Amino acid sequence: MSSPRPGSPSPGGGSRNIATAATISAKIVVAGGFGVGKTTFVGSVSEIVPLTTEAVMTEASAGVDDLANTPNKTTTTVAMDFGRVSLDAELILYLFGTPGQHRFWFMWDDLVRGAIGAVVLVDTRRLADSFAAIDFFEDRGLPYVVGINCFDGVLSHRIEDVREAMSIDDAIPIVSCDARHRESTKQTLITLVEHAMHHRMAAGTR
Repeated sequence: MSSPRPGSPSPGGGSRNIATAATISAKIVVAGGFGVGKTTFVGSVSEIVPLTTEAVMTEASAGVDDLANTPNKTTTTVAMDFGRVSLDAELILYLFGTPGQHRFWFMWDDLVRGAIGAVVLVDTRRLADSFAAIDFFEDRGLPYVVGINCFDGVLSHRIEDVREAMSIDDAIPIVSCDARHRESTKQTLITLVEHAMHHRMAAGTR
């Protein structure tokens, strides 16, 4: 009896996505300031149960982590978040969320190694918290897009105003997204992949 073809219904019903030799995988970094929504972003779009390194915040973080705009935050990422999403049958993205606090930034060089690009999440209430992440990727020449996380589903400021306030070059895509919703985060990732491909092609013509 012949074996089922890749993608054909399995004996138990439904269909399986079986990776083939044509499948391409790419690494994406999700970065930004403390409490900006990186863990939520990875978790909302991941097809697998995301790996998180959330730890309960203790008194040791008092005076170190600014909770003024995230008063209900009780945990924090201390290493990374990890997830996976298939954009189509031929492209799988592996997502690595960075820790937001400065004291964990020694891990960033390892986390971004081999990445094709990054999503920098921004909270418009705390724009300055994402400046360091943008500087990090610009210094390393890694393509990135800026995702304005719409807390409560509301875009509080125009994209043009955010671009001006953060002095972001016109060539860098800025999009609004809701880190809680899969379709929104997926569209942000698609924007990044397209930007990274354009960046690579432009570099090849120089």
